[in-house]
Amino acid sequence: MINPLVGPQTVALDRATHRKLKLNWPVTDWSMAAHLNAVFVPAAEFADVCRDYPIVFVRAGEDPQGKMQVAPVAVLGLADKENLYLDGTRWRSAYMPALLRSFPFGIARIDEQRFAVAVDAGWSGLSETAGQPLFTEAGEPTELLQAIHKQLEQIEVEVQRTRNFGTRLHELELLREMRFDATLPDGNKLGLDGFLTVDETKLNALPDATVLELHRSGALGLIHAHWISLGVMRRLVQWRVERHAAA
Repeated sequence: MINPLVGPQTVALDRATHRKLKLNWPVTDWSMAAHLNAVFVPAAEFADVCRDYPIVFVRAGEDPQGKMQVAPVAVLGLADKENLYLDGTRWRSAYMPALLRSFPFGIARIDEQRFAVAVDAGWSGLSETAGQPLFTEAGEPTELLQAIHKQLEQIEVEVQRTRNFGTRLHELELLREMRFDATLPDGNKLGLDGFLTVDETKLNALPDATVLELHRSGALGLIHAHWISLGVMRRLVQWRVERHAAA
């Protein structure tokens, strides 16, 4: 999965072309994410993400059989191109979703079985003069690059598990349109829609055998993490009010 932050200069990492490339990491200036208002989160991250971000579902096209696919995302802003987790250049939440932590790297699919590590060659933290090398003098991946590769590979594995989770929610017709409304201190109304949430009434109406299946597969725990996370929406409203007051 390509990182949503990587830019138009994204290229597949090549040991010949990028032999001397060095990386200033971890990222400390997150200004490139100023217009990112949501990011995909794999199922394995729900337990961590739900404490700091609202997790909702979005439509993600159709599978080869024509069935609707859905994907979970962490909400970063309450308007288009708004990122409330950015305070100047600093990320204000202690936990950051894995897909963002892997910046400036992402995955470029070669075919169904193979993928390459892609890098945003235009990012200012890459150079041939300062930072940690990505390749040894012999052209082999350094421990840093190996760790990055492993992290991206794990994300890609989790993408499939998460896709299966979303498919099951859709099959059981548990998803419904979600709307979030809030009244700001100045009296203005704030409305957010276009997302999907798991309907508690529909879940409670499922046969016991189906609920047991969801429990044993881990899906029930993911649903509860999703519900818990929705309380963070109020924090985003507060941050939005503070930002506009400062402006």
